[in-house]
Amino acid sequence: MSDVPPSLTDLEKVELCQERIGYVFKDSGLLLSALTHASGAANRLASNERLEFLGDAVLGFTICGWLYEHHTEYLEGELTQIKSTVVSRRVCARVSRELCLEECLILGRGMQQSTGVPRSLLSDVYEAIIAAIYLDGGVKAASEFILRTIHDELQQAVLGHSVGNHKSALQQLAQREHGAAPVYRLVTESGPDHSKMFQIAAEIKNRKFTPAWGRTKKDAEQRAAGNALAEIANNPPPFRDL
Repeated sequence: MSDVPPSLTDLEKVELCQERIGYVFKDSGLLLSALTHASGAANRLASNERLEFLGDAVLGFTICGWLYEHHTEYLEGELTQIKSTVVSRRVCARVSRELCLEECLILGRGMQQSTGVPRSLLSDVYEAIIAAIYLDGGVKAASEFILRTIHDELQQAVLGHSVGNHKSALQQLAQREHGAAPVYRLVTESGPDHSKMFQIAAEIKNRKFTPAWGRTKKDAEQRAAGNALAEIANNPPPFRDL
C-alpha cells in the first residue's frame, strides 16, 4: 500500500481513485458518489448505496456472461456455484483492497477503525465503482473493468471447481492451445435399455482420442476427456475398458 496523506480532499480522492482503477470518468461526479459512504454523505441518497445495488447486478451479469461463453462444459448448477464464489463480499473486498481503494473512501468520523476499513465498506465501494463506470461508459467499459480487476479470483474459482473434472481441464487446455473446444462423439452403446453403457470419444480439431465407456453419457465424456488429457501428455489412456 502506498503512502497517501490522510488530508486529501474529496476531489483529490477522486483523482487518486481514477489512477488506481485505470479508468478516467467523463462525469467525475459519478465516481465521487461511488466513493461516498453514508457516514460521509449529506443524506443516504447522496451516498454510494444505490450505486452499490446497481453494481452488484452488473457484476453478476458480467461474470455469468463470461462463464457462459468460456465454459460450455458446465451445467447450470456448476455455473451458479462458480458465480457465487466470485460474486461474494469476501472477493469484492479483497479486490478492493488490492486496488487500495480504502485510501479513496469518503467516510464520516469514527468509520476508520484501528484495524483498517471494515471489509463490508470495501466490498460496497468496489460494486459502487462498477455501477459508476457502467453509467459513465456503458456495459463494455464496466465489463472490461470487472474482468481486468477480478481476473485472478475468477480463474481461481474455475480452477478450484475443476479439480478432478477432466472435461473442464480438457476444455481449458483445448481453448488455450488450439482455440477450439473439445467435441464428444458417441461411438457406440451396449446393454439393455435399463442398463445401457455408452462409449464416447473426445476430439479436438479432428484429432480423435481413445474412447471410453461409462454408465451414463456424462460419465463416459469425463473418462473420454481423461483419456485425451493423458494422450496429449504422451501417457497411456487410463480408461480403455468397461
